[in-house]
Amino acid sequence: MPHFILDCSAQILEIKTPEEIIQTVYNTADATGLFAKGDIKVRINPFIHYTVGNTQDNFIHVFGNIMQGRTDEQKAVLSQSIVSSLKNMFPSVPIISMNIRDFEKASYVKKDMV
Repeated sequence: MPHFILDCSAQILEIKTPEEIIQTVYNTADATGLFAKGDIKVRINPFIHYTVGNTQDNFIHVFGNIMQGRTDEQKAVLSQSIVSSLKNMFPSVPIISMNIRDFEKASYVKKDMV
């Protein structure tokens, strides 16, 4: 926990390598101090077929899935930090966005919990 999943246009991966993007998101999330280093997970889903406002403009959207318990202010700082890092990396990409969803502790289960 947490999981950061990037949906993006496939052309993004021609601008920077997946490793560079993943490391940037990882480092930015880690710098917030909200998570244990070994717990941060980052994945990328590149899309070839998509439309953004009926265009083929490049885009990045980050879905942040974190365990409940962080304040709205902490989540806002996390989102702003990650979007800012990606904006610095991709200044010509017109759409860079993020949202955060909370996992509920009552229903979250992983392998070592059963």
